[in-house]
Amino acid sequence: MHLTSETVADGVREQLFMIGDVPGALWTPAAGSGPRPLVLIGHGGGQHKKGWEVVSRAFPYVRSCGYAVAAIDAPGTGDRPEHPEIQRLVELVDGRTAAGEPVGSAWPELCETVASQLIPDWQTTLDTLQTLDYVGADQPVGYYGLSQGGEMGIRLVAAEPRITAAVLGLVGSEWLTEAAARITVPVEFVLQWDDEGAPRDSVMRLFDALGSAEKTLHANPGSHFRVPLFEIDSSVRFFARHLGTAGGS
Repeated sequence: MHLTSETVADGVREQLFMIGDVPGALWTPAAGSGPRPLVLIGHGGGQHKKGWEVVSRAFPYVRSCGYAVAAIDAPGTGDRPEHPEIQRLVELVDGRTAAGEPVGSAWPELCETVASQLIPDWQTTLDTLQTLDYVGADQPVGYYGLSQGGEMGIRLVAAEPRITAAVLGLVGSEWLTEAAARITVPVEFVLQWDDEGAPRDSVMRLFDALGSAEKTLHANPGSHFRVPLFEIDSSVRFFARHLGTAGGS
């Protein structure tokens, strides 16, 4: 792990890092020391590790619960180099969508191409972060991700036993049903009732497929990008219940 910058603002320390060729960001309490729960945040499609939807969650998790919070750039986004195959598939999906045509197999192929690299990147990142004395290897781990972050998150949570609670949603991909069934940890699942990209019926089917004994569906009116801000507060309470809080925070 190579740190490329470190800043402190409003009581939160931000460290930008590289783990191999994967760029990421880690937020922790500026005055904190010792191990603490860790929350991984997956960004949306075409976004990056310091996008608004990431930072707006990271800071409350650090300030309210004393967590460490990490995000990494998905392949072809943020500070990572262009990925020709991902770019080709994005252009194909965008072109068909703009023309009012079905995207066909291009969308699942795009998701699989991103996941084949991103899921191992997340696991390597988790391995490395848990060696830090201000994160620790014996602390609980959570995951937050909506939209593409939810698409990738279902795959990651199903594959990674160290993750013990997750906030997911804004995704209804039918090819995720098998992975969803393997998830048994507590899940808070977010649905936008008028989501043009993830129709409510498909999202609810995926929620139903989750193997978790404890799962909650949060359905709100509005489109894909209109998730109410109070859902951030709800996710803080959810993680506090299932991950605990850092000692003295």
